[in-house]
Amino acid sequence: MSTAPVPTLSDSEIYERIVSAILDHRLQPGTKLVEDKLGTAFGVSRTRIRPVLVRLANEQIVTLTPNRGACVAQPTEQEAREVFEARRLVEPPLLERFMAIATPADIAVLAHFIAEEEAARAKGDMRHAIRMSGDFHLTIAERAGQQTLGRILRELVSRTSLILMTWGPVSVADPNSWAGGCGCREHRSVLDAIRLRDVEAATRLMREHLAHLEAQVHFGAVATTSPDLIELFGKAA
Repeated sequence: MSTAPVPTLSDSEIYERIVSAILDHRLQPGTKLVEDKLGTAFGVSRTRIRPVLVRLANEQIVTLTPNRGACVAQPTEQEAREVFEARRLVEPPLLERFMAIATPADIAVLAHFIAEEEAARAKGDMRHAIRMSGDFHLTIAERAGQQTLGRILRELVSRTSLILMTWGPVSVADPNSWAGGCGCREHRSVLDAIRLRDVEAATRLMREHLAHLEAQVHFGAVATTSPDLIELFGKAA
């Protein structure tokens, strides 16, 4: 009796699962990414893991150090400021393009993410709230029809997640605190302007929202925890 072979994950699938773990805050800044353990978790050789880590390093999501290996990046204060500055430049034009072509279904998707974020906050589920908050921004980028800026924003959102994990507060009590996401009220204000097709108001609110998000970052001591990579990714793989 023969058994069907287990499908091998592609490099892109491995990349996506590592990025998802970072966005979901299951991988903290500073976590060591040991190639052998990742290979075991994903059921591939370590030679398959290396190019994925190089890709993540090129996107500044992972830090590669000679003779020390890879770890999830820990952004400096200067890097954090640059990321928020870049987002304030990239997101308004993406939002404008999105508003020019958005369908009622596209707008409904944004409303769904806000509702999911609010529900997650109410349950104290920070991981899901943060993910829904990021998806709000990424959906605007993906449906704006500008692939280059969309790819740039995906990297910036991943790096923002690292920044907030490294330097952000831990309370979810404030409905506009990033700890449960970027701020449901601010997202709703942006969404209201989108529904009205008010480009000037929507882009202004997006810039204010990103500035408010940056203002809540507090630089200080960093604490990290290191999960078992095989347990974390092995279940998914």
